[in-house]
Amino acid sequence: MTNEEKFMKAAITLAETGSEIGEGGPFGCVIVKDGKIIGKGYNKVISTNDPTAHAEIVAIRDACKNLNSFQLEECEVYTSCEPCPMCLGAIYWARPKAIYFGNTKEDAARIGFDDSMIYDEICTDLPARKIPAFNIFRKEANATFFNWYEKDSKKQY
Repeated sequence: MTNEEKFMKAAITLAETGSEIGEGGPFGCVIVKDGKIIGKGYNKVISTNDPTAHAEIVAIRDACKNLNSFQLEECEVYTSCEPCPMCLGAIYWARPKAIYFGNTKEDAARIGFDDSMIYDEICTDLPARKIPAFNIFRKEANATFFNWYEKDSKKQY
């Protein structure tokens, strides 16, 4: 068995565990660095009443805590399903070197986890979205950005 197969099997096992005990949907994820699992998670949306507690988010938080870092450079993400838009964004922010996934987003849609509406919404004009978005107080908010940008002690990420 290759390392890729071993780590994907670990992600799938986590998906089964979380689903069987009723904490959330059938999704699992492990984060690997230097051939070792440094973060893991399964979907905990139901048990935590947290819509962001997807397997990848839980695993990213665990790995970052264990690494004492907000980045996952030189890490690999193994997830039982192609990441949803939220998780994909989080993965990109964490900056791992690779993503491996089992099920596709089409497989997820077939069992009731259809994210196509979110993909469509991203390309829709703000006021026309299903949840309309409005840009207000930009000048006031921008002052905070400017103050951070000018700060000498900031840590860029």
